[in-house]
Amino acid sequence: MTRRRDIEKHGRSLDEIRNIMNAMKNLSYMETRKISDFLDVQHAVVKHIETVAADFLSFYPETLTENTDTPVDDDINVYLLIGAERGFCGDFNHALLRHFETMQITHTMDKLRLITVGHKLETLLENDEQAIIFIDGASVAEEVGDVLNQIVNQLASIQEHYGTMNLYVLYHDDEHQLINLQLLPPFQNLLNHQPKQPHAPELNIEPKKFLLDLSYHYLFVVLYEVLYTSLMAESHQRVAHLEGAVQHLDEQSEELHRQGNILRQEEIIEEIEVILLSTISLDE
Repeated sequence: MTRRRDIEKHGRSLDEIRNIMNAMKNLSYMETRKISDFLDVQHAVVKHIETVAADFLSFYPETLTENTDTPVDDDINVYLLIGAERGFCGDFNHALLRHFETMQITHTMDKLRLITVGHKLETLLENDEQAIIFIDGASVAEEVGDVLNQIVNQLASIQEHYGTMNLYVLYHDDEHQLINLQLLPPFQNLLNHQPKQPHAPELNIEPKKFLLDLSYHYLFVVLYEVLYTSLMAESHQRVAHLEGAVQHLDEQSEELHRQGNILRQEEIIEEIEVILLSTISLDE
């Protein structure tokens, strides 16, 4: 009797845990649907700015090369790692760090700065000897704006202290692949493009000033896109991870239910045997 009650108590505990995890899974799934709407808009904005930049640079390529004349070795190199704020997402953060460790980074330590986003990523690096700036990540889409403001403030502080910098971001994309993207200097992959228009764009300001303003807006929208994309990948991975956990709990509950039934059958048999023995005693 005691063993069967222990099994039933354990089964009720598993059911409670299962319900909590299933609710978390459903919330993460709802978050992916919401982020998808944000990402559709952000992808369109980024693509539009890149189209404008490619058209502009096909006629004014010297404006970009003027901003990159300083040798790379003289610039500070900032790596922005976008991790997970919450748990239950498998090896999301570990995969990010493994990829970062395998990257061929030749910068000296005095020219290297790390910015990490996500509390769970911070816990993996809190004992690291490197100089790291930790920023809490977004749990839901509505918090992405606050995270972006913190990142921009840290970048502005680094730039004010060191001058020009190279900015790289490492994050999970929509296909759960790790992407290493260079954001500063911007538009490096758009140089040497053939112009699609026969005439240069008409500008009301100096080409260099136009490129600086465009780069500023581009940095904002790409960082938004990166943060939303990483949060989407994190939510997808959390859904998959919790789905596996819920399935495992269902299997455990089913096994406990089976064991409980076996024990109950044994108790019934024992009760019948006691009744039969009592009947025989009375007959005698």
